[in-house]
Amino acid sequence: MSEFVEKLAVCVERGKVNKDAPYPPDLKGQDGADELAKQALENGLKPDEILEGCILGMDRIGTKFSQNKAFVPELLMAAKAMTAAMEHLKPFFQSGQVKRKGTFVIGTVAGDLHDIGKNLVAMVAEGGGFEVIVLGNDVSTAKFLAAVEAHPGCIVGMSALLTTTMVNMEGTIKAIKEKSPKTQIIIGGAPVTQEFAAKIGADGYSADPQGAVALLNKKVA
Repeated sequence: MSEFVEKLAVCVERGKVNKDAPYPPDLKGQDGADELAKQALENGLKPDEILEGCILGMDRIGTKFSQNKAFVPELLMAAKAMTAAMEHLKPFFQSGQVKRKGTFVIGTVAGDLHDIGKNLVAMVAEGGGFEVIVLGNDVSTAKFLAAVEAHPGCIVGMSALLTTTMVNMEGTIKAIKEKSPKTQIIIGGAPVTQEFAAKIGADGYSADPQGAVALLNKKVA
């Protein structure tokens, strides 16, 4: 691993966005993910190496989060740092020079207005090298179907935070499978369980963002 990849991974993991960012206090005044990514490109490093640093940093903070060794604010700061670095990679993604692992379409199901869990999964998935299409909350079956049609080969993620709305997953999964049987669907959210996922025909379940990314990686392997 290059020294740069490790430096960037540390900045992403610790949530060091840029030089001016006061967080975390022990890295105050040091270059952050933004400066490191810019300098790396100027010095001829490959965009793939910058992406590798982002993935490594998000993987580390995601693992800590799943082990209750890090919490939502730290995950959000890591995602901010990752986004700052990834901004420099946008032209390379658009040109096809850097490839995403796959496309992940995610939304909170119809009737459910909760955003935080779904957004955390989206951030960690993007940091894991996926193109992420966020549909928002209270997403209708029709909107999920339109997204699947617009992004052939995508993996779909559904979130629910209420027992009253998680039942809406079943109808949406059935509709997607009828129209696109090969589309892989993973679900999660506080009331959701592995047993419920199996019962309604989902292809996977995760209780946390890191587990969701591990599922995504398996499905594109």
